[in-house]
Amino acid sequence: MPDITSPTIVPPGKILDFIDGTLRNDTPEEYVRQEILKSLVREYQYPREDIGVEVPMKIGSKRARADIVIYPPETPKAERTQQNALIIIECKRPGTSPASKTEGIAQLHSYLAVCPAVEAGMWTNGSDLSAFQIVTKNRARVPEEIRDIPHFGQSVADADRPTFASLRPAASDSLLFAFRRSHDYISGNQGMQKPEAFWELLKLIFSKIQDERNSPQPEFYAAESERQSAAGLLRVRKRISTLFDQVKRSYPQIFKDAEEIELQPNILAFIVAQLQNYSLLSSDVDVKGKAYEEVVGSNLRGDRGEFFTPRNICHMMVEMIDPKETDIVLDPACGTGGFLTAAMNYVMAGVRRDVYNSGRSKEVQDEAIRTRIASFLGHGLVGLDFNPNLVRASKMNMVMNNDGSAGLYQANSLAAPITWSDELRERRIVGSVDKILTNPPFGSKIPIDDPAILSQYDLGHQWTYDEGADEWRMSSETTSRPPEILFIERCVELLKAGDGVAAMVLPDGILGSPGLGFVRQWLLKHTQILASIDLHPDTFQPGTSVQTSVLVVRKKSAEEVQVERLAGQLQDYDIFMAICDHVGHDKRGNQVYLRDDDGYEVVREVEDAVTSTPDHASESQHHVAQERVVDDNTQQIAQTYCRWLAGAL
Repeated sequence: MPDITSPTIVPPGKILDFIDGTLRNDTPEEYVRQEILKSLVREYQYPREDIGVEVPMKIGSKRARADIVIYPPETPKAERTQQNALIIIECKRPGTSPASKTEGIAQLHSYLAVCPAVEAGMWTNGSDLSAFQIVTKNRARVPEEIRDIPHFGQSVADADRPTFASLRPAASDSLLFAFRRSHDYISGNQGMQKPEAFWELLKLIFSKIQDERNSPQPEFYAAESERQSAAGLLRVRKRISTLFDQVKRSYPQIFKDAEEIELQPNILAFIVAQLQNYSLLSSDVDVKGKAYEEVVGSNLRGDRGEFFTPRNICHMMVEMIDPKETDIVLDPACGTGGFLTAAMNYVMAGVRRDVYNSGRSKEVQDEAIRTRIASFLGHGLVGLDFNPNLVRASKMNMVMNNDGSAGLYQANSLAAPITWSDELRERRIVGSVDKILTNPPFGSKIPIDDPAILSQYDLGHQWTYDEGADEWRMSSETTSRPPEILFIERCVELLKAGDGVAAMVLPDGILGSPGLGFVRQWLLKHTQILASIDLHPDTFQPGTSVQTSVLVVRKKSAEEVQVERLAGQLQDYDIFMAICDHVGHDKRGNQVYLRDDDGYEVVREVEDAVTSTPDHASESQHHVAQERVVDDNTQQIAQTYCRWLAGAL
């Protein structure tokens, strides 16, 4: 976790500049600029002290301000002028047209024209990005489009083809911008619908990962000179197609042998250029996850109650059930794999901590980590989903985040296990799962009415309330049920008796509706309720406003159930309960930040570690910045629950 110190107060509508700490207006344009500034420092490696913000420019008789200017190293502030500016960057609000006469690329070109030493420039609105180098033609200095500005210490020529040593991990929202920009470009220029464009982008993401893992030198690139000729574009296509052929051989469960990259050569080269300088394998899992899941969510969100769980809720639930490397962790409605990815990285972090604290030599540590993580990835993660496209997307997500994709299956979790594939049945998961994390599809609009499915479940039968006995009684007749009710029973069935634990996102009606008392009675009979967390109404916004809770249960052993049956009553025990009233975003999905009693945003100095280049993967570079604090108490709830469970409260 980041080291957070010294809170600072920021007035409403203001934001602290990442470079110099100046208070600036919190606008969409400023958001783009601050993300670019973070990227320049954390990814491009430019020193903060060499970057100027809101720099005055004289253009003939007019005066203007350039958004960002990079100067030669160690240039004193007093000597910074437009005469020695090296790189100029203009940032605009999302939606600004690059062709705008006043705010488009032409504005950047006017700045470049009055800076005699400038070497490169960039214009971006977050989605569109154009970069230029200054070349001399007919004794005149003119801008020529290039793929990207160089990073610190590079020339433009150096940046044309990456090396593995020069690849940079993504930081902040830069990868999100790149994925969004690439997806929009495919959709807008290839003539594809957005879901089709999404699958084409994923082919390239996989090809990029394949290149990072297996190529002796980068093959996933499109040099600027190649993008200028038909022969060059064909060379790019051949390289990427070769990588994709390797991908298909490595992941036959994801890509069919007949699949090909369908993009036109010029569009393919553009997308490759957007991604080629990143190291996807070295990028922070949360950075990758946020970028990937936004693109997935905007393209694969279905009509069967599929609302993907926010990452902070995933992390809260994972920490509460505390999976170990020896556990089998399952999600019977895995969607795009958010829970499984969070659990995988949680377990892997635990393995690393354990090994690093063991006193072993570094060589022995590295081997122990590889062996233990490979063992967990091979047996410990299982995901099921009825939607084959979501299973495919989930496998891709897992591969991008270290690869636990072998345990993901397309299956109807509610159907009789005998109907599952041979491969899944061989896993023998019924009654053997240690930890379950799930957010099942729910809603009365997608009822389960197949008698063959309903008859498997106690909760698939009709129940009537006996007032005299003060209990619900099950009849022999089945009745239509919303899927979340059946998922509860299936999860308990899958758990290991006695110590198997499940954390489930459920609609609040199950916990409080009078007509669903039979569900609660069944749960109390078969499980120990460990925790109930009431989630904020905006948790799943802007997707749905359904009020939900997280229920954490432990499956009772047969002996426990028998003892309570013979005693004629349930044993009393304490239940952890909490209200999650701060989830970090509002009903529109916009992030919200912590404020003091007067309504001012709280800003704290945060030190974060950004992994260095892939050939130094164990090293980190630390950056300190004043950052707003997201108003989110999910982690606090998880930590408090763990202390309560351990008897420390």
